[in-house]
Amino acid sequence: MTQLMTDEGRIVRVPAGTWKVDPAHSSVGFEVKHMMISTVRGQFREFDGTLEAAEDDPANSRAWGSVQVASIDTGNAERDEHLRSPDFFDADRYPEIRFASTRVAHVEGGTYDVWGELTIKDVTREVEITVTVEGAGEDPWGTERVGIAIRGEIDRTEFGLRWQQKLTTGGLLIGENVKVRADISAVRT
Repeated sequence: MTQLMTDEGRIVRVPAGTWKVDPAHSSVGFEVKHMMISTVRGQFREFDGTLEAAEDDPANSRAWGSVQVASIDTGNAERDEHLRSPDFFDADRYPEIRFASTRVAHVEGGTYDVWGELTIKDVTREVEITVTVEGAGEDPWGTERVGIAIRGEIDRTEFGLRWQQKLTTGGLLIGENVKVRADISAVRT
């Protein structure tokens, strides 16, 4: 992923090389419907990732990363414990969620479609995400940074997250489609 659009609309090259996620300036989260009427948001507090940006062609770039399931935080301790349990992520048996890109295609400006293998609870499936390079520059301490927004959606049941409760009104307690959101600041290594 070697290009981005600035606010002024001009194309800027992001330097080729290896970029490491800076967790202090990044977030990895999700959104899911609750009772089909509201949205619950959560995040993982512990994660890492790496991007290898190719100089010649964005299609030659690669990215991979992981989150620690036990670090899940939805703002409700009881719900977080349930999510860590065997009903959902089974954090003791499957402590990590992993992603590794397999293909990158430029869409326009700084936006790319990225396909990769997502592994949750030892189930690996190909998913497609949208990646937007939001900016690049040097911070006040001389470190090169790049900002990346990642958006996607998965069906949680395809990864073994099938716990559910039907509502008396006929709906479901928890939505099956989960929106994935990551806002990343990565530093050049």
